[in-house]
Amino acid sequence: MDKHKPSDEMIKDLDNILSKLNAMEIVASDDYQKSSIKIMRALVDGQMHSINEFQHLKKGMDLLMLQLFDVQNKVKS
Repeated sequence: MDKHKPSDEMIKDLDNILSKLNAMEIVASDDYQKSSIKIMRALVDGQMHSINEFQHLKKGMDLLMLQLFDVQNKVKS
């Protein structure tokens, strides 16, 4: 089983996909293609947002754990 890529690398890949989608939209010849590209862009934007929110959640959990350890040390002493 492959390991997940680091979040910075995933964001970079998604940003590259967005660039390609922008180029595709410029050369799109009909409304169907443009609508499909807009849907793909929304999905990529949502994925990027999810990765960023997960990073914020991880930081929040780390801060919470530090506070819990501080409280535990104060209770023991």
